Amino acid sequence: MAAPCCSVPGFWNRGRSKHLGSLFTLISKTFCSTTTASRPLSAQSLAEKLRAQKQEQKQQKLAVPTNPVQRRVQELVRFTQQLQRVHPNVLAKALTRGILYQDKDLVVINKPYGLPVHGGPGVQLCISEVLPILAKMLHGHKAEPLHLCHRLDKETTGVMVLAWEKEVAHQVQELFRTRQVVKKYWAITVQVPVPSAGVVDIPIIEKEAQGQQHHHKMTLAPTYRMDNGKMVKVRASRNAHIAVTQYRVLSSTLSSALLELQPITGIKHQLRVHLSFGLDCPILGDHKYSDWNKLAPQKLSAGTLKKLGLQQSKARHIPLHLHARQLVLPALGSRTEELDLVCKPPHFFVRSVRRLGLVMPSKDQSGDTQAGQPAQ
Repeated sequence: MAAPCCSVPGFWNRGRSKHLGSLFTLISKTFCSTTTASRPLSAQSLAEKLRAQKQEQKQQKLAVPTNPVQRRVQELVRFTQQLQRVHPNVLAKALTRGILYQDKDLVVINKPYGLPVHGGPGVQLCISEVLPILAKMLHGHKAEPLHLCHRLDKETTGVMVLAWEKEVAHQVQELFRTRQVVKKYWAITVQVPVPSAGVVDIPIIEKEAQGQQHHHKMTLAPTYRMDNGKMVKVRASRNAHIAVTQYRVLSSTLSSALLELQPITGIKHQLRVHLSFGLDCPILGDHKYSDWNKLAPQKLSAGTLKKLGLQQSKARHIPLHLHARQLVLPALGSRTEELDLVCKPPHFFVRSVRRLGLVMPSKDQSGDTQAGQPAQ
């Protein structure tokens, strides 16, 4: 019985179906070795062995690479994809563990990386979707859903304010609209701005970029231009928005910097546009605004890539290093004092600061639990 069983695989390997041949070889070898040992093999035992082999192959794929570049890439890929695979209840639970502040009016959360505020095409999970679940986890099954008071970009991490009542949410939104809320962000840039502190006061407008791929971006709409060496005032576009950003360098090297940003206005992608097109200092991981005409991974210098432990071909995995670190809300309702809300940067942000040789203010040397990673 053993001889016919062992002779068949050669026929299949020489045939046209290599895949079926290799599978048949695996099964036949198992039968051959079993028959030789005079131990009958049941279908269940065979299935268990095949499952064990598949599991072993899967574990080998998940093993940590020995190459530091591959290990860094695997870390970034896992970080950017993990939120797409969790259940809304798991995400809501993770948000509860990252609550920065809570009272009878407000709940302040640490927004994870890669999580959009609102739904849209291709969005599987967003903050607005889990607000009813989050409210029930905090106040029981009869709790009404929380309300959004403002929004952050999908790639931005940090302080985000929610309200229990719709009226309170409207009041906070009005504070944002009338610029009564102090907002401070941290960003890592791949160049160093000159001067080291200042104000960027350049209107912003949305335009279509004429590259290989037609796409729309926010860009600068300056009210002055150079004409034969002279500064000439131009007519402002009616579609342009006034945009003002205050900045200062917290730490810098020859090729990178840690900045504190304070947007005076709140225009879409304002900080990213002002830094990239106004100061020529794009944010690390900003693959959209590092080049006007292209939608391509950010181009980084060899020195920066070496410090980050990456190759240029893997730069697309670098997340946007923009963090909403602080909000100062004026007195509201029964609260008679202003509310100062501070959120430490996520783990990946802190690691990049260290890798690039930058120095973070002493009280923020250690980051919180990695933003976007559901707590276990």
